[in-house]
Amino acid sequence: MAEQTALADIRSEGGGKPDAAVVRDALGVGVAVGLSGFAFGVTSAGSGLSLLQTCALSLLVFTGASQFALVGALAAGGNPLTAAAGAFFLGVRNAFYGLRLSQLLALPRAVRPFAAQWVIDETTAVALAQPTRRSVRIGFTVTGLTLYVLWNLTTLIGAIGAQAIGDTDVWGLDAAGPAVFLALLAPMLKTAAERAVAGIAVLLGLGLLPVLPAGVPVLVAALAAPTVLCVEGRRTRTSACDAISDHDTQREAR
Repeated sequence: MAEQTALADIRSEGGGKPDAAVVRDALGVGVAVGLSGFAFGVTSAGSGLSLLQTCALSLLVFTGASQFALVGALAAGGNPLTAAAGAFFLGVRNAFYGLRLSQLLALPRAVRPFAAQWVIDETTAVALAQPTRRSVRIGFTVTGLTLYVLWNLTTLIGAIGAQAIGDTDVWGLDAAGPAVFLALLAPMLKTAAERAVAGIAVLLGLGLLPVLPAGVPVLVAALAAPTVLCVEGRRTRTSACDAISDHDTQREAR
């Protein structure tokens, strides 16, 4: 079933976009988002992490929303374990991206562990926008390489320059990463269920921020998805039962 779905998505290679166009789009996303690594470097250094710790996060974790969540919780005085848990749950979404991309990319087994490091919001968005397997691979690779290099380079520059900037809260640089993430996410919220999940998560996260320890609100906000799915499932089952009941009533009336 998964292979059939992937093949349905990968249309005829002859109808694909020119390689140059794919590279241009991928570079645009990679450069635009990669430069926000500077904001992470500054924010991380401002929260008390060392230069080595800050750079290690970008090199090894490499998922901006999770990185910002971690250093943001630490800066607010949150427990390190709670902060790490919040960052982890934000990063879990990349595993679901990987399930989808593994079918579209169809990479050799030896390459998959390395490609997994680049499975993030931006590479997934660019890859899914492509019409052929060749353009999917080009888009994924160019976006991942550009973003990884720039994100780590600007993280280093930001961490080194944090002392010269002074109070990072005054500049509001900690909002750059989440803002980029939201800009990429918003166009993907097409169904009512997706918008409901996003809305409830925002309400839970912001509403509980003043009353729960730093890092905990994001964990609670994750409950939005199963809640909406549960309600949606019940509604679907109810509609199906009603339809069957109506059909039986009509048949008896005949």
